[in-house]
Order: sequence, then structure tokens, then C-alpha cells
Amino acid sequence: MVHHSGSIQSFKQQKGMHTSISEILKEKSLKPSRRSLPCLAQSQTHPLNLNHFLSVPLTPEPKPEAEVLTQSISTSCSILPPRTAEGGKDHYVEESEASTYEARADESFLIRKPVTRAKLEARADSLQGKNPANSSGLLFRDGKKRIDYILVYKKSSPQVEKRCTFEKNLRAEGLMLEKEPSLTNNDIMFVKIHAPWDTLCKYAEQMNIRMPFRKKCYFTDWKSKTMGRFHLRCRQIKSWLPRNPMKLDKEALPDLEETDCYTAPFSRARMHHFTINNRQTFFSNSTRSRIVHHVLQRTKYEDGKSKMGINRLLGNSTYEAAFPPHEGGYKSRHPIKTHGAQNHRHLLYERWARWGIWYKYQPLDLIRRYFGEKIGLYFAWLGWYTGMLIPAALVGLFVFLYGLFTMDSSQVSKEICEANTTIMCPMCEENCNPWTLSDSCVYAKVTHLFDNGGTVFFAIFMAIWATVFLEFWKRRRAELTYDWDLIDWEEEEEELRPQFEAKYSRVERVNPISGKPEPFQPFTDKLSRLMVSVSGIFFMISLVLTAVFAVVVFRLIAMEKFASFDWEFVKKNWQFATSGTGVCINFMIIMSLNVVYEKVAYLLTNLEHPRTESEWENSFALKMFLFQFVNLNSSTFYIAFFLGRFAGRPGKYNKLFNRWRLEECHPSGCLIDLCLQMGVIMFFKQIWNNFMELGYPLLQNWWSRRKIKKGGGGGQNVENKAQLPQWDKDWNLQPMNAHGLVDEYLEMVLQFGFTTIFVAAFPLAPLLALLNNIIEIRLDAYKFVTQWRRPMPARATDIGIWHGILEGIGVLAVITNAFVIAITSDYIPRFVYAFKYGPCVDKGYRHEKCLRGYMNSSLSVFDMGEPENGSHVQSRYCRYRDYREPPWSSVPYDFTLQFWHVLAARLAFIIVFEHLVYGIKSFIAYLIPDMPKDLCDRMRREKYLMQEMMYEAELEHLQKERKKNGKRYHHEWP
Repeated sequence: MVHHSGSIQSFKQQKGMHTSISEILKEKSLKPSRRSLPCLAQSQTHPLNLNHFLSVPLTPEPKPEAEVLTQSISTSCSILPPRTAEGGKDHYVEESEASTYEARADESFLIRKPVTRAKLEARADSLQGKNPANSSGLLFRDGKKRIDYILVYKKSSPQVEKRCTFEKNLRAEGLMLEKEPSLTNNDIMFVKIHAPWDTLCKYAEQMNIRMPFRKKCYFTDWKSKTMGRFHLRCRQIKSWLPRNPMKLDKEALPDLEETDCYTAPFSRARMHHFTINNRQTFFSNSTRSRIVHHVLQRTKYEDGKSKMGINRLLGNSTYEAAFPPHEGGYKSRHPIKTHGAQNHRHLLYERWARWGIWYKYQPLDLIRRYFGEKIGLYFAWLGWYTGMLIPAALVGLFVFLYGLFTMDSSQVSKEICEANTTIMCPMCEENCNPWTLSDSCVYAKVTHLFDNGGTVFFAIFMAIWATVFLEFWKRRRAELTYDWDLIDWEEEEEELRPQFEAKYSRVERVNPISGKPEPFQPFTDKLSRLMVSVSGIFFMISLVLTAVFAVVVFRLIAMEKFASFDWEFVKKNWQFATSGTGVCINFMIIMSLNVVYEKVAYLLTNLEHPRTESEWENSFALKMFLFQFVNLNSSTFYIAFFLGRFAGRPGKYNKLFNRWRLEECHPSGCLIDLCLQMGVIMFFKQIWNNFMELGYPLLQNWWSRRKIKKGGGGGQNVENKAQLPQWDKDWNLQPMNAHGLVDEYLEMVLQFGFTTIFVAAFPLAPLLALLNNIIEIRLDAYKFVTQWRRPMPARATDIGIWHGILEGIGVLAVITNAFVIAITSDYIPRFVYAFKYGPCVDKGYRHEKCLRGYMNSSLSVFDMGEPENGSHVQSRYCRYRDYREPPWSSVPYDFTLQFWHVLAARLAFIIVFEHLVYGIKSFIAYLIPDMPKDLCDRMRREKYLMQEMMYEAELEHLQKERKKNGKRYHHEWP
């Protein structure tokens, strides 16, 4: 028997055996770590009023060991009509069911904690009356067996034989089934699945599920003890300070108490090693669902090598859906502070998905326990990304405010606003007149908000920030995989996709891992399909470029129309009008093409015939990222690097199709156009995504509830949704999208690109991303908890292909920001003027007054000819933005020496900036290890102690068995 307290007796004291670890067990514990799931499953401090199946039995009477395990299994599969029982209630006669199953309570495996009379009375009071779990549809009809999985099928489905064979084989595997008709649709039938204790133990051993077996102990040396006293003093000082309002209240989350257990792969032969307080709670709900899903994936429905698995039955419409049930409702009539949580779903809603706690940390352990490690890692990454956006948003806001406060004192803005006599050349060929430079005073001031002295600093900061974010996420991921007991977890060999097997069933080869023959895709076939897929990708990218070209043509036409508009306000602000309308039309094109891209990516991915689901998901994710990244950023790249670069000069303008003159930049630069493009697209896209994530499922669920109230499904007219059992409620919810977390990651990765790639042009991008993510976390939480069926709790150790994409975006961000500062902004021309041509050339310092005369230096002169009679033009000369010789020069309109100085400075800045930032990024990545050193030491130490404890626990068990049987025993291994 394994005990909770007391040190482990050492028996290895002879012949050079290792020193006993009982001394280590006596050491004072220091800096305990958490492994939440296995130990939390043993916690007896569940929320108040949890369902009956989560509670310790009130009267734990021991059962005789000679009790025989009974289970009646019927293999018939005839569909019987419902019959009316006494009392007017409809009962469905199952095809086959085992109604009298009771697991044998082996007292040698159970560890019972003393339960006080007061606690028993309080728990009896909370559970008196009807069984809440049974009434909400979480148990079988006997009120004892927990529902671990739900299958849904239509009675009118022709796949009766496959379904009967599949269910018969499920019973043969040890699962228990019970059928129930839907109350809302007469054609829908639910199959409730329960995994008994013996079946759970059998497959937990096969799946190498790690379970708790001993309390943790820690080795402490003098250094650790000294640091421990220091940390104790720090905690005492910290206790005097106000509590962090972002931390969750531990009293409101009793399930998240810190408990420490060592874990080991479960073994029925060594079941006495494991801490089994209660068989009902030893395996958590997510673990039970994962075990049942494992069985469903490997059960046959026909004779044949590939005729198995619930996925294939879902694909051929044998079943309509398969999902684990939610743990009851997410709302309660009583407040959680006084009555506690009814179930974990209610606890998640109150402490995670509710809008009132938007500023709180996420309960990641509870999310992971309810939804699985894969979804838990997504929310952990999203929370980490959101937290890291806080310093980036603050610095970006500081840069913006710096531009705001220095806007009126900017020398460039002053010169533009005071240039009442500077005549600028007409902006179009027809119906356009020369205009004064001071007309664009507002435009120049707004440009200074984003193009100021802090732009370069912020670009370097964001490049370093991206590296720090990714490097520290690696450390955070390592800590989570340790806390969640995923260090030694290896992904199981995935089953082949049914489409792959059907396509290549004639060609087989031996799997190098399993050693079994399986369908094989020839290299030539794979290469040809890959080439077709790549061709499709390039075709769609060319379609994006065509759409961008159409937007460019629209901007050229709109420029001429707005510049010659009758309304004076529009005519005066024609640049804002042109950019604004162009961005709005571009946004509508982007959102329209996204729908097309998703279908094309789906088609191309299926054309490749990926071997497994993970390969399909990675291929689909990469295509969706490429399509949407190019779709979102192609117009941005055009504005940043091509707008105004090939317009020509007055008298020799370049025209598109010899008709439309190419667009020019404003005298203060093109950066404001880039800023407007990013701001509008980022703002409206976030609003649209949030609506599609929450608004669309809400509308769908509202329509389902409306049909239920009207009895549209042919079932009973259920007025009160609370009367429905849990399986009916879950069936009426929306399933998690077929792409899993691809859409969730894709949205955030594209936002990360917007936040980093052109951040030099739009320093408010991190702030907008931060505000959106605060809403996004609660939107996703509300969607997962209330609007979606409970997904199958899957395991994962990282975020997959998205980490590599994020690193690629970080590299691209350095290049683009270098080009934005050097080419798009006016930072380099101002810098060259201040140090080479300005009034402070020989003084050795630079300030705002050193830019005096910069605007006049950046404008060239064009001879329009003698003004015609009756014309309102008073001068024959106009100015335009370029570095060219005046018309009276010996080489008129040739580039000046200042043009070549600016060009050389721009190229030099790009090279220096890239090498400097890449060097800093690499150095930071080298300094920050992927895993904290103390975590590495702790893992190695725990692995050693675990081996020692397993050895001594086994030795202790064998010695007790010998003593019990009256045999002699020795201190050495028998």
C-alpha cells in the first residue's frame, strides 16, 4: 500500500547500492513546482455543488473481494420503436445495453482520506433531492455511469450494418453503450458511451498515460537554503503590498490548488504505486474522453485493413457527429462566490469567458484540463503574445505622442505651412491648376506624427522585441510542457487519412515504425501533384497582383477626378480622398478574395493527398498563410516601395497605357499613405474577424433554438431549454471548425505581421493589436465555452508550423523596416541635408533649426512657359518634389549631386541597419536559452528520484507480499 505521508524506507544498504533517498525526503521542501493535471485530478477540494460523479462517495463501504465483475452484453442491433412507460414518459428500448455494471473496489488499491461528519452532512445537503448530474444528462439512466463520449446518427441513415458492427466491436473492447432519442428531432439518435474502470486502466497502459504515484520531494543544498530564506523574506515583504488585481483569486478556483506529485506511465501490474484516492476522479474527464476517442479511432466496422475508425464513419455519414459532452450548463441561478461552481464549465465561464474579468490572467491549468493541451497551448501563446504587446504598445504610443507634441515645432511642417508663395505644379493633365504648398499644411502635420525622430528607434526596438518575444516564448513553452507533464510525451503514430488509403490502396510498403504494410504514394505521383499545387499557388498570387493593379488604376482615375472636383473641400484634400477611397475598395477586395482563397487552399491541399491529418493541417495552414499574407500586404508593399517612384517629372511624366499619369507622393513624403493603408485595413479587419468568430455562431445557435421552440425538427416542442439533456444541448451547438485551430492561429500570425513588418510607418499598430487581443481572448473563451461543442482534448507540445512562420516574419520585418525608413520616409533626406547642406554643417551638432531651408532644397523648379492671357497663374515657374537641375542650368532637369548623396546614404543605411539589427537579434537569441537552467536541473533531479522511488516502492510491495504469505525476505532485490 502506498501512503501519503512518511518517508520511504530504504532497503538498498548493502553491496555498493545507492544511498537511500529517505534523507532527501526529510529535507525541507524549497521552491515547489506544479504538475497540475494528474494531481489536480486527485484533489478533494472541488467547487461546491459539483456534479455527483465528481464527489467522493458518502458511505464508502468496503465490498468483499470475492465480488464478481458482471456485465451483460447483447449483440443484437435491431432498431426498436419507443414505447410509453407508466407515468406518461417515453423510454427508448436500447438495442444492447449493460445496465448492471459495478467496478470491484479493491481496497488494496484505494487510499481513503478521513472525511469529517460536518463535510459529509454539507455534501449530503448539496446533493439531496434529484441527482443534478443525472438530470442534466451527464450519466447513464442508472445514475452511476458517467458519459464519456456522444455519438449521433440519423435513424434514416442507410449505413445500419456498419453502425451495428462498429457498436458491437466497441462493446467487445470494453466500452458500455446506451441509446437515447433526441427530444428535438425524431430522426436523431444519441449513443452514450461509458468507459469502465478496467477499460480505462487497459488503454491508459497502452497509451502510456502518465499518472501520479508519489508526492514530490526536493533536494536542497546550502545555496538553495540561503536563496530560500531570501525568497521567504521577499514573499513577506510582498504580502504587505497591495495584491495584484490581475491574478485570479485562489479561493474562487479551489481546483487550482498547488499540489506536487511525481508521475509515471500507468501500469496495471504496478497499480499499487499510484495515488488512487477515488476511482471516479483518478482519470480526469479529458483523459477519459481521450481514451474513448483512442478506442473509437481503432475499432473496425467492416472486414479489411483500413475499415476502422470514427473519422471514416463520419465521412460516409454513418454517424453525424462525435464529441465529448460538456460538464453541464455554464450559468447558474446562484452566484459563484456564495454557492460555488456547479461544474468546470461553469467555473471556466465565471473565471475566464466572462467580460467582467478581461483584465485577469487566464486559468491555463483549468483550460488545459477541460479542453486539452493543444487548445491550452494556443491560449497560453495568445496570452503571452498579448502580454508582450504591452511594452511595444507603450513605446509606440510614446513615439506617436512625441510626434504629436513636436508637430507645431517641426521645421519641415513650419516651412510647408508658411509657403504661401511657393507654387506647385498641377497634379493632373486636365482640369488641374497650379496650387500653393501651404494648402497641404494639415497633410504635412499629420505626416510628422508618424515620420519623426523616434521612427528609427522604434523600428530597431520592434525588431529586437520580435526576437525577445519568440525566445521567451520558448522558455514559457518549456515550463508549460513540464508543468503539464508533456516532457516525455511523444506523438502517437497517426493513422492514415481515408482519402490517402482509398487513392493508394493498391501500392503498399512496410511502415518503418510500425513494421506493418500500408498504402504508399510513389515519388513521381507526389512530385507531380506538388507541382500542380505550387502552380495553383502562383496563379492565386498573380490574381492578387492583378487586384492590386486594378486598385492602382482606380487611384489614378480618382486622383484626377478629386483634384478637379467642384466641391472645394474635396479639391483641397484630394490626396486624403484618393487614399481613403482606394484603401476602402482594397479592403473589400481583400475580404472577398479571402473567401476564394480558403476554398482554393482546401482544394489544392486535398489534391496533394497528404498522408496524415497533421500533414494535411500543416500544408493547409502554409497555403492559407501565403494567400492571405500576400492578399493583405501586396497593396501595402506597393504604397511603401513603388508609389511615386516612377512618376517622372513635369513635362515628361510617365503614363499608364499612355492615358493616366502615375501617382506622385506629397512634398512631405508617402509615409502618410502607408500609414492610412495599414490603419484602415487593420481596424476593419479586426472588427470583421470578431464578428465572424462570435456573431456568426451566435446567429446560428439562435436559429437552432428558434427551430427547437417551434418543433421544426419533428420532435417535442420544448419551451424551456433547461429541460433538454446535455447531449441534446451539445448537439444544437456549433461544432468546432473543420480546420481546428488553423483559423485562430492564422488571424494572430497575420496580425503579428502587421505589427512588425511596417511598424516604422504605423507606430500605433502594437496598441491596436493589444486592444484587439484583449477582446480576442474573451471572444475565443466565450466561443469555446458557450457556443461550440466540446472539442476532443488533444495533446501537443508546441504550436507547430506557426513558430517557424513567426520567425520568418521576424526576419522579413527587419528588411522591410530598413527599406521603409530609407526609402519611404524622409528621414535619410533630412539627415543628409542637416549634415551636408544645412546651416549647421560646420558647427558639429544637429537640432531642428539645422533643417531650415530643407523644403526648398527638396523641391525642384519647372518652367511652365509664359502665362496665357486671362490665366490666373501669376508665375511661369512651378515646383515639384525631386532633386533635379533648374531649367536655366547647363544640363536642365538632370539629377543633382544631392540626389546621389541621398541615394548613397539610403543604401548605406539599409546595409548598416540590417547588419546591426540582425547582430543584436542573434546575440539576444544566443543569450536566452530555450529552457531555464533551474528547470533542466529540476527535470534531471526528478527523473533520478522517480527511478529511485519506483524501485523502493516495488521492493516494499514485494516484501509486504512475502511477509503476508509467511515467506522470509531479504533487504536485497529478490
